[in-house]
Amino acid sequence: MQASSRLLSRRQLLQAGGIGALAMAAPGMVAANLDAKRGLRGEAAERSCIFILLCGGPSHLDTWDLKPNAPKEIRGPYKPIATTVPGMRVSELHARLPALAKHLTLIRSMTHVGNISNHFDAMHHLLSGQAGAPADSPYLGSIVSRLKPSERNIANYVWLIRCVGDPVFCAPNIGSGGHLGAQYQPLFVGNANNHPALPTFRPPEELQPAFSSERLEVRRRLLNSLNTTRGGDDARSTRDWENLQQRALALANGQGRNVFDVTREPTKVRDRYGMHALGQNLLLARRLVEAGVNFVTVNGWTGSAPGKTGGGPPASSWDMHGSEMGMGNAFGNGSYGMGWCLPCLDQGLAALIEDLRDRGLLERTLIVCMGEFGRTPRINQPDRMPGRQHWPNCWTAILAGGGTRGGGVIGETDRIGAFVKDRPVRVQDLGATIYHSLGIAPETRLGRDGFTRPVSTGTPLLELF
Repeated sequence: MQASSRLLSRRQLLQAGGIGALAMAAPGMVAANLDAKRGLRGEAAERSCIFILLCGGPSHLDTWDLKPNAPKEIRGPYKPIATTVPGMRVSELHARLPALAKHLTLIRSMTHVGNISNHFDAMHHLLSGQAGAPADSPYLGSIVSRLKPSERNIANYVWLIRCVGDPVFCAPNIGSGGHLGAQYQPLFVGNANNHPALPTFRPPEELQPAFSSERLEVRRRLLNSLNTTRGGDDARSTRDWENLQQRALALANGQGRNVFDVTREPTKVRDRYGMHALGQNLLLARRLVEAGVNFVTVNGWTGSAPGKTGGGPPASSWDMHGSEMGMGNAFGNGSYGMGWCLPCLDQGLAALIEDLRDRGLLERTLIVCMGEFGRTPRINQPDRMPGRQHWPNCWTAILAGGGTRGGGVIGETDRIGAFVKDRPVRVQDLGATIYHSLGIAPETRLGRDGFTRPVSTGTPLLELF
């Protein structure tokens, strides 16, 4: 019998396993080996990124680029405090990040090219990693999924909490792979009523068991018997088919659900991240990269403040306009208040850095934390319930891990935080820096009709590494 007649087609393999091709094409397929005592045993990806998108755009002047000498109507109510890095100062609302400053790089000179002051376009350009991004541009996670596919039974690209509600907060291509196609779209996990801080949290429907364990075992034995007929020159093809088989069986068996089961974590670990939507999503992000996911986007939604209502859709915690848009005091403790949101971020981000460091994963996991733009220097309605408006001219991004050296500040804004004074960093430069950390050359070309567009036209910040 010739080798070609001994090889199963892809369709035959899937049919033999009782799994349709549609299931195999489900975006973000996840499967990981777990052990009840040791937790995750799957190897982490060689390089990965956790991108914490603070949807709505936090005020740089009240978080990481304070201007204590500016006039009262500009500087806001918070004082800067020292960190363990001389000269790096952050808001007094931070309790834990200052002690981890040696791991952090603050890029205080982020800037959009052009006056992009709406969420929709600002997110599109930021997540595309390029200024003037075409409408069909894939986002960073999709490009990483295309160029650095996971070799394990795992998703390449996961998005934790998809934005819902008002579409102005949703970048247009978050639910697609842009011109790369649907196979590079993310797996979306969670919403306002289904996130890992809730006891009722459930993983995506794609990860629910397709068959009973008994029926699946019959298919497994059938596939194993078919595998024993192969040999000789087709050994490499055999390995490829067995790989595909294992991915299909793992998906059908719902093993990937375990990766999303944060209740497997010790209570003290969960408490360290914070029992709020952002903290538990950051814990879930750690579990995902530990299991081999290459790119995780975490929506920076903090959920509603305790005892408060009006937390908004899971996309807009940081859109702190104040009473001008009915959001309450931007400097208060409500769901749209810096007094609630920034401590949540401080707690979760600090726990994530410590956890990755302690597990030996920080060096190969790049953390990016930022909004799509900053906020106006001048405070609106300071005598009522104050807030700040959108400001694309300058804002701050935080980077940690992923081969960066940490402990420094890039760029500077003017005395009132209105414009970049030194070392402007465009979104394409940030994109190129992310690709560099992940081992992707920014000049790599992709396109609808072959390799026609560079993944980035920016310049990576090589001094960070």
